[in-house]
Amino acid sequence: MSPFRLALHWQILIGMLAGAVIGVSLNLFASSSSTRLTADLPDGLSAVEIEDRSGRAEIGLFRDGVLDRTVVIDPADSGEHVYPTLDALTDSEPEAARLYRRHGGSLALSVGATARKLGNLFLRMLQMVAVPLIITSLVTGVMGLSGNAVGRMFTRTLGYYVITSMLAISTGLLMVNLIRPGLGGAVVLGGQVGEVAEEAPRLSEILFAQIEALIPANPIGALAEPNFLSIIAFTIAFAVFAMRVGGTTADRIHEAAKTAFSVIMAMTTAIISLAPIGVFFLMLYVTATQGAAVFRSLGWYVLAVALALGFHAGVTLPLILRYVAKRSPHRFARAMSPALLTAFSSASSNGTLPLTLSCVEERAGISNRTGSFVLPLGATINMDGTALYEAVAVLFIAQLHFGFNLPLSQQIVVALTALLASVGAAGIPHAGLVMMVIILQAVNLPVELQGIILAVDRVLDMGRTAVNVWSDSCGCAVIETLEHRVTERTIAVES
Repeated sequence: MSPFRLALHWQILIGMLAGAVIGVSLNLFASSSSTRLTADLPDGLSAVEIEDRSGRAEIGLFRDGVLDRTVVIDPADSGEHVYPTLDALTDSEPEAARLYRRHGGSLALSVGATARKLGNLFLRMLQMVAVPLIITSLVTGVMGLSGNAVGRMFTRTLGYYVITSMLAISTGLLMVNLIRPGLGGAVVLGGQVGEVAEEAPRLSEILFAQIEALIPANPIGALAEPNFLSIIAFTIAFAVFAMRVGGTTADRIHEAAKTAFSVIMAMTTAIISLAPIGVFFLMLYVTATQGAAVFRSLGWYVLAVALALGFHAGVTLPLILRYVAKRSPHRFARAMSPALLTAFSSASSNGTLPLTLSCVEERAGISNRTGSFVLPLGATINMDGTALYEAVAVLFIAQLHFGFNLPLSQQIVVALTALLASVGAAGIPHAGLVMMVIILQAVNLPVELQGIILAVDRVLDMGRTAVNVWSDSCGCAVIETLEHRVTERTIAVES
């Protein structure tokens, strides 16, 4: 390796900053355009005018030379014929959305769409190795443990996740009570606030569905979906029973898993070398397509979430690292920085899992048996950042709706519901949105108010995903230290 070559985390940081600078520049200087169409129009339309400005698009539909109606795409506004996203417009005005996709869009939006496609190629490569990496690393890690150690490690891992999730939720509730972002009058309720889920399954149904997922009816189907909870449960069970069979059978399975794990890790390392490029395109997409205007009306809410996430990631978890795991938070964060930066850019903890596994074992010096057990479980059920975000969001919505804070009893309901939902909803698509509907229903708030915060959800999703990955990584250090203490005591007793 050349001595002048930058370390991976610096490469990723440079890629992220470069994408952000170019994207913001495009959004500021190349986000306006105007188009008028008079041919190839559906549904009897005679003309269409499309005007793009920073973060906002207006589509005028004409019939016989007279303006029939105007539909607007604006994440920061609400009202009749105003939609927060192009997808929301597609549901209600499919023809207008089709015309906009074909003929509208400024240079910033066009570049952003292309960057998204290229960035998603990097995510697909990470997703490609995620399932085989989970299977081979879990089999290798579990079969390297004794029978008692499996149950002990699972109990400690689950305990760590519950404790840190409650600490995260408590931090969020404290911050939203101090800042009170919904009581400043910056956002006015009323009108159409966006397309959100009208109903959500009950919390008990979601939790039971996750219990069912622990017993996959078709393990091969679980691999194809992929359903990570089913994959993890079946793989652990397979490894445990391989150990019970013992003899040459167990030895062959263990050796095959280690061989396959080595090959998959080599593939993962090659893909990780492309992380700076992938992160560049993902950040370019986000910054080129998100205008600064969407943050003005929700600024105090964004500040409350950011401060709460920052406190949990920068104070709570480092204290746990220092006094429980006996590790330097600064050094551990530096070792995990490639995974954290990728999680922030991609907003996908499952997609970042291969990189997180690599950083934990190769950069942070944590054993494969700990990392391969704790991280896949954490990516499925541990959502510190998301649980914190949901608690802040629901109290913010309650402040807007009622004009005052929820009483303590209701805030406790929010905290407990957020904790249970963060475990139960982690493995389902769009978990954050489903979780929020569940919590809103638990305190009798209108679920349609969720649409108010969709404008800034993408940016905050990046932050809470990075916190999720950071918490999982810290969990590896904690479990590794606790297991090492048990091993030392066992050796002392035997000697």
